[in-house]
Amino acid sequence: MKEYLLALDQGTTSSRCIIFDRQGKILSKVQREFAQIFPRDGWVEHDATEIWASQMGVAVEAMLALGATAEDIAAIGITNQRETVVVWERDTGRPICNAIVWQCRRTAAECDALKTSGVEPMIRERTGLLIDPYFSATKLCWILDHVDGARARAERGELLFGTIDTWLIYRLTDGKVHATDPSNAARTMLFNIHTMSWDEELLRLFRIPAAMMPAVKPSSGLFGYTDPRLFGGEIPIAGVAGDQQAALFGQCCFDAGDVKNTYGTGGFLLMNTGAQPILPKQGLLATVGWQIGSEVRYVVEGSVFVCGAVMQWLRDGLGLLKNAADSERMAMKVSDSAGVYLVPAFVGLGAPYWDAYARGGIQGLTRATNKYHIVRAALESMAYQTADVLSAMQSEAGARLSALRVDGGASANNFLLQFQADILGIPLLRPACVETTAWGAATLAGLGVGVYSDTDELRRQWQADREFYPAMGAEQRADLLRGWHRAVERTMKWAEI
Repeated sequence: MKEYLLALDQGTTSSRCIIFDRQGKILSKVQREFAQIFPRDGWVEHDATEIWASQMGVAVEAMLALGATAEDIAAIGITNQRETVVVWERDTGRPICNAIVWQCRRTAAECDALKTSGVEPMIRERTGLLIDPYFSATKLCWILDHVDGARARAERGELLFGTIDTWLIYRLTDGKVHATDPSNAARTMLFNIHTMSWDEELLRLFRIPAAMMPAVKPSSGLFGYTDPRLFGGEIPIAGVAGDQQAALFGQCCFDAGDVKNTYGTGGFLLMNTGAQPILPKQGLLATVGWQIGSEVRYVVEGSVFVCGAVMQWLRDGLGLLKNAADSERMAMKVSDSAGVYLVPAFVGLGAPYWDAYARGGIQGLTRATNKYHIVRAALESMAYQTADVLSAMQSEAGARLSALRVDGGASANNFLLQFQADILGIPLLRPACVETTAWGAATLAGLGVGVYSDTDELRRQWQADREFYPAMGAEQRADLLRGWHRAVERTMKWAEI
């Protein structure tokens, strides 16, 4: 049997490749950041060609570092930033414009008009989503309306659409495969999560030609083979899932009621709800977790738009950090945030508020405030936003969570996880392998080619690295949350015209 599983982890700010053995040990890992493009306030773009080049670059580098060839790789799994839209020419594979990123708020006015028209209940029932610029449909519509000649070309069948997974599959297979999986399709606001197919009425509503849309294949199974010129031989692409669903899978949250939180560029709390979708209230989303064979698993999700990205802003925007790892040391320089709250609503607020017009703010500043207070407040903002989402989720479920599994880059920060446990009042479990997103993609691929027999085999491998227990009193917790909610209130509707 071939030895390794290769995960392509294409994130919002970087492309990574991780090569695992079948026990989940990381054998090689390479990461490369790429440019973030901000043409206007609230607009976020990526160069899809740069994404492809960076992802290929780290894959080749990771294989070289391990001394691995295509013959050693059992399968490739792909996990990706979701909702980001790429449109490219069918014949040449060239993107017709920059990719519009999930964080981009340029279509807020169009979303407002859709809400006013009364179609949101129908969209909500079919897709599990709310109308918001976050999702792909209005971004794709914007490209067709604003790039010269794009709509006419799309109607002639000359253009293809894809989220980042589809774009990578297309390039990896030299244009032979135009496909996605249900976990990514379900984030477009064009996919019916009940019929598990593109919804014809929604395509008409957004005036999207059906010929642009990728085929939807199970998350675990053969998508195609890489062009042998890329890695010196063909490698099967056998696992695909959006980053948050991949992390849920990588955390072995296979049963209804299992919950994980990922501290990535954004923050994402997901609960497995089993074989049937549950349409929640309170600003939460229903979406597809994954599909293996004919079996589909659904989830309820709360999305925080800016989580770990606030550390990048402190580093690159304010120059307060040399690297994100400095944040833990700096936060510990002060005993508390001295009443300072940082609300990182740089691109609006996600769950449970869904305010596209909110903007970031720092409240409670005094002359005594220093950089350590601000860094601490930024870390605390991740925990507060998670607490808001979990509160809504627990209310929906009608039950209190006993523990929370955590992952993502910022989960390495012990200060953050201890504060999170304190502000939630429940234990946090950090896995021995915090690369759960990449591991989820790798294991979906492994299942797809028979490296693993079933999910029980994966469940037996999961191990905790550390557990964090709450040490804060209920009164202090309530006081801190009251202050946070006052700060959030002051950022809402800030950019509303």
